[in-house]
Amino acid sequence: MDLQDKVVVVTGAGNGLGRAYALALAGAGAAVVVNDADDAAAKRVAEQIAAAGGRAVAEPGAVGPTEVAEALTARAVEEFGRLDVLVTNAGILRDRVLWKMSDDDFDAVVNVHLRGTFTCVRAAVARMREQGDGGRIIVVGSPAGQRGNFGQTNYSAAKAAIVGMVRTWAMECARANITVNAVVPVAATAMTKTIPAFAPHIEAWEERGEPFPAWLRAAEGFGTPEDVAALPVFLASDAAAGITGQAIGIGGDRLSLWSHPQEVAVAYRDGGWDADAIAAAWATGVGREPQTYGIPAPQAPDTSGAPR
Repeated sequence: MDLQDKVVVVTGAGNGLGRAYALALAGAGAAVVVNDADDAAAKRVAEQIAAAGGRAVAEPGAVGPTEVAEALTARAVEEFGRLDVLVTNAGILRDRVLWKMSDDDFDAVVNVHLRGTFTCVRAAVARMREQGDGGRIIVVGSPAGQRGNFGQTNYSAAKAAIVGMVRTWAMECARANITVNAVVPVAATAMTKTIPAFAPHIEAWEERGEPFPAWLRAAEGFGTPEDVAALPVFLASDAAAGITGQAIGIGGDRLSLWSHPQEVAVAYRDGGWDADAIAAAWATGVGREPQTYGIPAPQAPDTSGAPR
């Protein structure tokens, strides 16, 4: 993929997945504005890109406020003359079960993930519409937003809402030739290291360079941040010009397309439904096959030959 003529902003790019996105986009030739709440981390990534012969500047700031979003767009235009692609990766975790989650826990996560995505996309789209030749919006979802996850009321809600905004923005931005898609990544990061099933494999990879086992890469779609980074590069390229409104999963050896919510069972009753009629029809009608929820726990293959 040749992104030599593209200017990209990546939020939360100081570490983890954001860093991998920024490096991959720069490696394909794009000029990158590296954003992170950690000033030093953003500068390190920008310097790494420059040392490899790429073009990058650091623009630190915690996303959420409109002022930060507008500063990112302005920096891209100031340094490189335009803005073509926005990747909204910035995020935090404040995991608690519902009855232990404070207002601050909820608000902090929603502010960074949801409001930060909204304000950054709004600023970027305004600039892209002004330029008049289209653009690419690439936001970041999560399996937790698609399926729900224990202890992540705030994070799951924000990520689900982000993908909901993708569907709306894809319609609103179509006439301006701006595509809007969500990446749904699964990779070894500080966030996934908190998941007990993944933690030993991440530690073995970080501390001893051990590769992830084949079953984890394939069956669970779990690998390194670099395994995920190709998707934003593709979505930023001319090859993805016709793709919009999609939630695309990637991780390890897996590439997937997530479905959008839709009715899966329908029933009709002359005159409408009262509560007793719903109760009588539920088990044999629309409720016959309830939808599943939650992210299944990773499960290594049984090599003993014994039944599970």
